[in-house]
Amino acid sequence: MDKDTSRELPVIQWYPGHMKKARQLVEENLKLVDVVVELLDARIPISSANPMLREIIEGKPRIVALNKMDLADEKATKRWLTYFRGQGLFAAALDSATGKGIRELLALIAKAARYKTEKLLAKGVAARKARVMILGIPNVGKSSLINRLAGAAKAKTADKPGVTRAKQWIRIGAEADLLDTPGILWPKFEDKEVGLKLAFTGAVNDEIYDMESVARLLLEILLRDYPERLQERFKFKQIMPQNVDELMEMIGRKRGCLLKGGRIDMEKVHHILLSEFRMGKFGKISLDVPPEDSADNAVMAQDLQDKSESVEKKEGS
Repeated sequence: MDKDTSRELPVIQWYPGHMKKARQLVEENLKLVDVVVELLDARIPISSANPMLREIIEGKPRIVALNKMDLADEKATKRWLTYFRGQGLFAAALDSATGKGIRELLALIAKAARYKTEKLLAKGVAARKARVMILGIPNVGKSSLINRLAGAAKAKTADKPGVTRAKQWIRIGAEADLLDTPGILWPKFEDKEVGLKLAFTGAVNDEIYDMESVARLLLEILLRDYPERLQERFKFKQIMPQNVDELMEMIGRKRGCLLKGGRIDMEKVHHILLSEFRMGKFGKISLDVPPEDSADNAVMAQDLQDKSESVEKKEGS
């Protein structure tokens, strides 16, 4: 029997022991740093922002860094930067894989830490490097950013979320000392839209949800908002089906995902859709829009809910 993922996804609970320890590690070491860099996925700045972090870091200067800007819609990213700066926050977009935006981030770190430097100088204490903590949910690119800043593979990286486990200080030349911490997810995803987007981008382990339903919902969103990307990516010469089942079957045949008897290996198709989306193979796509575009957010949220309910009805029939 198929899993009823439309009811599972809104209440994903994934708070293993290392997540609890990660929060404790952050809270214990926050007093050691001057500035907090909150690293977000530029494609989903709302969905990749951990609400617990704001409670934990209250009172510390915060820089919002939109990573993976190379995968996000450029116009949407510009709107997000305007939004965060309008909230009185330091904000920058970057691509830790290529180093784009790193210089701007370092300048913001120095600017945000100036209050501490001035305090030390006022007390007659020699100025020191800024001490920075980089925080974010798993798989948002913290380790890649640290490696880029350090100019070497100082932090362990992996494709699976949550690989960074222990506290480590990393010296960044004359500019700053960075404290890396594990990624922290929150205990329960109340908002179905958030849970889905985190699944789309790989922020949660694929093992904890039904990949079929998530892949279907992603394909429906791409078909609705970016049909030309699908047409181009899979080289459809004929009219592209508007039915998701037919489209999945066509993608499977295009990619040679065949089983004995000519049946389509749908598991491979699901993997192709999710992995290629995460790698940016469909082009620059943003799934979150700033709060001033709340009408767009409401439409997207309702559409996701409607589609998930349609999955539930289909699987329950």
